[in-house]
Amino acid sequence: MSVLVLGLVIFLGAHSVRIFAESWRTRQIARLGANGWKGLYSVTSGVGLVLIIWGYGIARRDPVLLWAPPVWAPHLTALLTLIAFVLFVAAYVPRNHFKTWVKHPMSLSAALWALGHLLANGTLNAVVLFAAFLVWGVLGYRAARRRDLVSGAVYLAGTVAMDALAVVVGVVAWVVFVFWLHGWWIGVKPLG
Repeated sequence: MSVLVLGLVIFLGAHSVRIFAESWRTRQIARLGANGWKGLYSVTSGVGLVLIIWGYGIARRDPVLLWAPPVWAPHLTALLTLIAFVLFVAAYVPRNHFKTWVKHPMSLSAALWALGHLLANGTLNAVVLFAAFLVWGVLGYRAARRRDLVSGAVYLAGTVAMDALAVVVGVVAWVVFVFWLHGWWIGVKPLG
């Protein structure tokens, strides 16, 4: 479990700098340059992600069951992760209504993904992993909305074409992940 926790601290720590240390981040970008900061951020995030995956795999070998998930949980998780995939894609597609409506679809995507997985997994390692991401997603969303209010950010109106692109790419990615990659990479087939 310690490898998982270390990975979470590194990965979510790097991703939380804008939430908790915006002025420090600004100073580091000035000191290292934009590309230097992005490089350091990417390497740190990559190390954290590898440790999360490795640590979760280690913890799965000897799981501590906290509760038995209800029989309906995988289906609700599937729905929440489908929405999360669409929102994740919407974060990168310009001028879509999802950005106009929720402002920060990436953070909301992470929170929905984590919430769904919390419902469907009752082991200690799953609770540690998914609760950490849920808290990070909520805090990240809140901090980003606060930055928007301070800066007076205005989001461009979305178009139906860009909405359709986000939905189609998100749904296709979800289908590929749920029905093929999740079982191959994680060892669990979410929908049997």
